[in-house]
Amino acid sequence: MADCPRTVLISGCSSGIGLELAVQLAQDSRQRYQVVATMRDLGKKGTLEAAAGKALGQTLTVAQMDVCSDESVAECLSCIQGGEVDVLVNNAGVGLVGPLEGLNLATMQNVFDTNFFGAVRLVKAVLPGMKRRQQGHIVVVSSVMGLQGVVFNDVYAASKFALEGFFESLAVQLLQFNIFISLVEPGPVATDFEGKLLEQVSTAEFPGTDPDTLHYFRDLYLPTSRELFRSVGQSPQDVAQVIVKIISSTRPPLRQQTNSRYYLLTALKAADPSGHLYVRSAHRLLFRWPRLLNLVLRCLACGCLHTCTRVQPR
Repeated sequence: MADCPRTVLISGCSSGIGLELAVQLAQDSRQRYQVVATMRDLGKKGTLEAAAGKALGQTLTVAQMDVCSDESVAECLSCIQGGEVDVLVNNAGVGLVGPLEGLNLATMQNVFDTNFFGAVRLVKAVLPGMKRRQQGHIVVVSSVMGLQGVVFNDVYAASKFALEGFFESLAVQLLQFNIFISLVEPGPVATDFEGKLLEQVSTAEFPGTDPDTLHYFRDLYLPTSRELFRSVGQSPQDVAQVIVKIISSTRPPLRQQTNSRYYLLTALKAADPSGHLYVRSAHRLLFRWPRLLNLVLRCLACGCLHTCTRVQPR
């Protein structure tokens, strides 16, 4: 007798990684998954429904859910047969880029409400059922910025650091219930959202920010960031494929970076526990040697540095 399909609940499916993941799982040739793809605004569901094709209404259901609302989460779960979720994918998130002095606290709190507390809210909702059934898998779309701080991404990185600490702590306890946690850590992901965000902040005022910091942000960080996305950025499809493999794994990893071309940049931090190497290197490359940084990025893009730093199987 064939195994029953696993119910997969995914947040943030109106575009990007969430949309691609929902489609890939729903179109699985063995129909191993029943996907509930959620988004805050159902007015944006058209792209997902078009991409789903014949899977829509069969192995894919689109539902409204705001991860910042207890009532919205509860209502969404009540529509799932039996209320049972086998795999939860915390993907909903918002970005925030800019000089700290020019960002207000309400905007910063919104990042945490979505990126961190939204994920916590969903876990609290599905965890009792997973514990009762003694099985489950919680996948969290984190970021390499949950592993290392990145200049002018202070608040966004902080929200991802919070996810990493929270779910690593929870992972230890939940093994007792046969529940696995996987933190998926993409590097730059080339989406329309990212492009629009960088375009918006390039002309933003950021009141209260000193001229030197505005110069560093606009004339050093933004060009480098665009080059980073061009050179080592992944597509949402690529990241979704990594998540599909993790979900289908019998022993899913706690952490999985998705972009091997980014390994060298995260290795700087791991190589020196004091943090001195990463902070000094990142500072020099961005503020003193931006041409060298662009050369490094081009080398990462063509694969010559990746070949030297690739992690060999044991």
